[in-house]
Amino acid sequence: MTVPTSPLSTANATIGYGRVAVSEGLTVDIPEGEFTVIIGPNACGKSTLLKALARTLRPSAGRVLLDGRDIHAQSTRSVAKRLGLLPQGPTAPDGITVADLVARGRYPHQGLLRQWSAEDEAVVAEAMEATAVTDLAARGVDELSGGQRQRVWIAMALAQQTPLLLLDEPTTYLDITHQIEVLDLCAELHRKGRTLVAVLHDLNQAARYATHLIAMRDGAVVAEGPPADIVTADIVDEVFDLPCVIIDDPETATPLVIPRSVRPAPVAAV
Repeated sequence: MTVPTSPLSTANATIGYGRVAVSEGLTVDIPEGEFTVIIGPNACGKSTLLKALARTLRPSAGRVLLDGRDIHAQSTRSVAKRLGLLPQGPTAPDGITVADLVARGRYPHQGLLRQWSAEDEAVVAEAMEATAVTDLAARGVDELSGGQRQRVWIAMALAQQTPLLLLDEPTTYLDITHQIEVLDLCAELHRKGRTLVAVLHDLNQAARYATHLIAMRDGAVVAEGPPADIVTADIVDEVFDLPCVIIDDPETATPLVIPRSVRPAPVAAV
C-alpha cells in the first residue's frame, strides 16, 4: 500500500493568539493531490489551523512543515512560490483593476534580475481565463459582485503558480449560486492537479466537494478521511452536537446530512 505524501503539515503544534492557545499538540498532515476541507463548529480552531498552515500565524510550540522543512525557516518568497492563500475577507487597494490585482500574483517571481516578462503576461491571462474573469479585466475590483471578487482573488492566487492553494471560508457572504460557482471552480482546480485546503461551514458542501475531510472540535482533530467515512450520524453528532440522518445526495451520491428536528412535531388538528 502506498502511503500518501504530505507537502504541508503541523507537528505537535500549539497555535493560538497571544497567551490563549486554540490548539495544543496538534499534528495534521495535508495529503498531496487532495481537496481537503476542514470542518467543525464555530471557534473550534478551523481558521486558526489554516492560518498556521499558511504561515500567517506562528506556533508557540511545535512546527509547521512545508516540504519537510520548518515553514518559518524559509524565505517569504520561496514559500510564496509553493503556497497560495485566499484569506477570509481579503481587501483590494482602492481603485485597482482586476488585471492589476491578478498581476500581483506574479510578485514572488520578480526580482532584481527578473522583471515583468511575456511569460508573466501569459500566466496572468491564463489565470483570468481559468476563473472566467477575462471580460472583467478593466473593471475596478470594488465594482464587482461578491462572487466575481472571489473569482478574481482566486485568479491572483493561481497566477502565483503554486501547487498548494489554501482558502479560508471562500464562500462566506456569498449567495448560494455564487457559493456553488466558487466551489465548482475549486473542484476544477483540484482535477487539474492542485492540492487544495479550505475551511467551510456548510457540511453538505464539504461532503460534496472534498476528497479528504478534517473534522475539528475544541482545537483538536476528531476524525479525518474520505467524506463517506467522516460524514456519519455518530461523528456529526460528536462534532456538532447535531442529531441527524445521513442519506445519499441524489445529485452526487456523496453523504447528505438531514438534521433531526429539535422541536416536537406539530399536533395535527382534529
